[in-house]
Amino acid sequence: MTIPELFLIALGLSMDAFAVAVCKGLSVREPGWRCALLCGAYFGGFQALMPLLGYLLGGRFQGVIASVDHWVAFALLSVIGGNMLRESFLEEQLDGDLRAQSMLPLAVATSIDALAVGVTLSFFRVRILLTAAMIGATTFCLSALGVTVGALFGERLRGWAERLGGVLLLGMGAKILLEHLGLLRGIS
Repeated sequence: MTIPELFLIALGLSMDAFAVAVCKGLSVREPGWRCALLCGAYFGGFQALMPLLGYLLGGRFQGVIASVDHWVAFALLSVIGGNMLRESFLEEQLDGDLRAQSMLPLAVATSIDALAVGVTLSFFRVRILLTAAMIGATTFCLSALGVTVGALFGERLRGWAERLGGVLLLGMGAKILLEHLGLLRGIS
């Protein structure tokens, strides 16, 4: 996978956290740089950790499913992307609590998809530390931005962000499958 392809995956994965950060920006009394950095650290940290764990898990089963890895990648990315699209149409209420007992479940929930993507990435032998850092940094930046955007523009952006993330992940899944089936040439 190329750096631009990995960046698109990072962007797609970060949209869920961006959407939650927008809602946090809406619900915090005085969203400022501290709130933005704290949300960025929680979401970015977990988004960086989960692909590493998924990569390690995927590596253990790589020999077993090597012949169907493209179908597994397509299925995982399609389920994650489709779920993000579905959730983008649901109403969701968040509170302004920034304590660990509130932020940890949100950070884990928004990064579960990154765990599945990490499993998928193990089939492609990517440089996982660079990839995880890219995913974490992208999510950190977009989450910090999301808090600020949420304070300024509000709920209108939450659904849009989740839809964009879902479409990006669906597109990457389709691209992987079409390349392996020989219907699309890889981009180098």
